[in-house]
Amino acid sequence: MARSALLNVMVNAAHKAGRRLARDFGEVQNLQVSVKGPGDFVSSADRMAEKIIHEELSRARPDTGFLMEERGEIKGKDPQNRWIVDPLDGTTNFLHGIPLFAISIALEREGQIVAAVVYNPAMDELFTAEKGRGAFMNDRRIRVAARREMTDCVFVTGIPHIGRPAHDAFLEQQRRVMRNSAGVRRFGAAAIDLCWVAAGRFDGFWETGLSPWDMAAGILMVREAGGYVTDLAGGQDMFGTTTIIAGNEIILEKLLKTVDGE
Repeated sequence: MARSALLNVMVNAAHKAGRRLARDFGEVQNLQVSVKGPGDFVSSADRMAEKIIHEELSRARPDTGFLMEERGEIKGKDPQNRWIVDPLDGTTNFLHGIPLFAISIALEREGQIVAAVVYNPAMDELFTAEKGRGAFMNDRRIRVAARREMTDCVFVTGIPHIGRPAHDAFLEQQRRVMRNSAGVRRFGAAAIDLCWVAAGRFDGFWETGLSPWDMAAGILMVREAGGYVTDLAGGQDMFGTTTIIAGNEIILEKLLKTVDGE
């Protein structure tokens, strides 16, 4: 697959940060870890990966602003474009030696995600997408699964942990999905969850309490793989509601009704 100049910039940044994360992952027990909040850790690996990505993308497009997990929003001279970056999605997995974590980079243009890269250096899986040009894993085209019945489907979700609200509400959602599906999984990295929906490994995904950098790249990945993404109200305000649900057209509708208890 011939990548555009834009995707090459994003992939190069992800690969460079990924090499650093892979090195730190091998020495995870020696990392300096500080507590950012209950069950929500930030490590020196987070900060270094974000620094690398910021430097690489700023060098290529100096006028473009950022929305980043650790540094927050950085305004750029170009009001139409901004990078949305999670330097280490799945930090808790990373710190526990679980090889399911990723770098997530998206370019938002006038409110629309137009390019996305998600890279898991531990598994060397690189997901890329550009609006209107399809989604790819390691340069091979990917598509969402074509299953039509909930009972045939395996879903993935995010489980609220300590310090997060609505545990009881989530358990009710999960019970309803469990009763109507072939299985529910929890992997702990929303960017990977969405990419695996795009690749047909999972049939659908839902989660609440996410930030834009958790889902921006994954949203485009699913859409460019032929899937659909909404918030839990069935609208398009995923960033505002902090909720998301994804799948093929038929399964998304059924999963949405099941999660809502209809």
